[in-house]
Amino acid sequence: MRLNRSQLLQQLLQQERVSNSSIMREESERKLPGRQFRTPTKQQDELRMLRTFCVLAVALLSGCISPRQAQLGLIYNEAASYHAPDRNPIVVIPGVMGSSLRDRLSGTVVWGAFDAHSVDPEEPEGARLMALPLEPPPSDDVEPVGVLERITIRLVGLPLQLEVYARILSTLGAGGYRDESLGTGGEVDYGDDHFTCFQFAYDWRRDNVENAARLHAFLEEKRAYVRAEYRERFGIDNPDVKFDIVAHSMGGLITRYFLRYGDQDLPRDGSLPELNWAGAEMVGRVILIAPPNAGSLNALHALVEGRKIGPTLPYFEPAILGTFPSSYQILPRARHGVAVWDDEDAEPLEDLMDPELWERLGWGLAAKDQDRVLRMLMPEVDDAAVRRERALAAQRRSLDRARVFMAALDRPATAPEGMELFLIAGDASPTPRRTAVRAADGALRVVERAPGDGTVLRSSVLLDEREGRQWRPILDTPIPYRSVMLLPESHLGITKNAVFRDNLLFWLLEEPRGPRAAN
Repeated sequence: MRLNRSQLLQQLLQQERVSNSSIMREESERKLPGRQFRTPTKQQDELRMLRTFCVLAVALLSGCISPRQAQLGLIYNEAASYHAPDRNPIVVIPGVMGSSLRDRLSGTVVWGAFDAHSVDPEEPEGARLMALPLEPPPSDDVEPVGVLERITIRLVGLPLQLEVYARILSTLGAGGYRDESLGTGGEVDYGDDHFTCFQFAYDWRRDNVENAARLHAFLEEKRAYVRAEYRERFGIDNPDVKFDIVAHSMGGLITRYFLRYGDQDLPRDGSLPELNWAGAEMVGRVILIAPPNAGSLNALHALVEGRKIGPTLPYFEPAILGTFPSSYQILPRARHGVAVWDDEDAEPLEDLMDPELWERLGWGLAAKDQDRVLRMLMPEVDDAAVRRERALAAQRRSLDRARVFMAALDRPATAPEGMELFLIAGDASPTPRRTAVRAADGALRVVERAPGDGTVLRSSVLLDEREGRQWRPILDTPIPYRSVMLLPESHLGITKNAVFRDNLLFWLLEEPRGPRAAN
């Protein structure tokens, strides 16, 4: 069995401890009454020094010497200094929990600050700030304030900074993309050169269709801004500005809906919107990183069991997550065989989007033990039955809307000429693929895992319609992609991978653009 550097280091350290204990035991056995330990023999001393040297060497190799990486600044130096109008500006779209949220009335950071003053969703005031109102329309005073580049948490009293999307932005910076929000905010001195890169921060709790409409408005605004820059810098009037998009996780679903439908809402009668590719008119190349195109089983488990973000980060009750329409829109597709009954027959669940099923099994907002959370969310309602009815109605709306949203994304379509789509997937981490559902109480149990990034299956990124059917050798997918890259990385680790970072800049800056490759 091959060991990675960390495992090898642990093994050597253990061997060193055993070796030192053995030497001390031998010295103790040779100890004479009234005298101190004898000096170790020359052979023992040399052996100890050799082992200590090996441990230190492996430690240095593990912590200080990383795998060989491309020098992005050197490779893309000339491309980075080129800002002519034939180079598309870029938009970065994060995934779930990837944007900071703030209450515009009080200035309280609802998501993005993790210290003693952070919002605690387990307290009444924090729960009301974090959750969306259950009554339609679900409007509140929380607004997105920027892409979450890093988070700082405290571990045993010490600050620990974790990268979120900083690596993507730094990679784009090596390619000469100057982030507008950092430049205009004074965080980075770009001079007047900050019109080529934009962050689309959004409220990830909300409906993805709603955020797709906001993305449409955002790009219209930025297109007018870039056109004004081109007019001033290059003397060009009304150029045909197109954007490239780099989107991670759920940001990829927002992007795909926007490309197909622009700012259209979902019809109220349950039919699908017109597939007019309105958003693609403003877009050139799209790079989607680990999008849950066929959903994620983790989303179902979170809605049923709640979600603990990290050892020092808050716990989200199922009823809190259940107020987020987006939570239902990343559920897995039942047709792919992702859920079976936990009995001898193991029959599949035919419809994961059935509100009556959720109510019967006590999932999400239908869980009876969540009334204490509903009481925090609706302090003005004294009657538990009324609280439950409101919660069930909100869950019904979210499930019905999620069903149509999924169908709108899953319908096969040919991408318009000039719009190119790239998919990036992780395929080396065991990722939940099938869960067993206990009929008595709705409890879930993961019974099968498959290749993915730990959060999203490889097959989900590809929207592989062979799942749950008889296997065939050629991929069956409705996504009109140009290229796919598979990496042995975690869901967020993909953005830090050296191979991905190099290829990201190549796709954006150097690879010829033309007709989409045949699917």
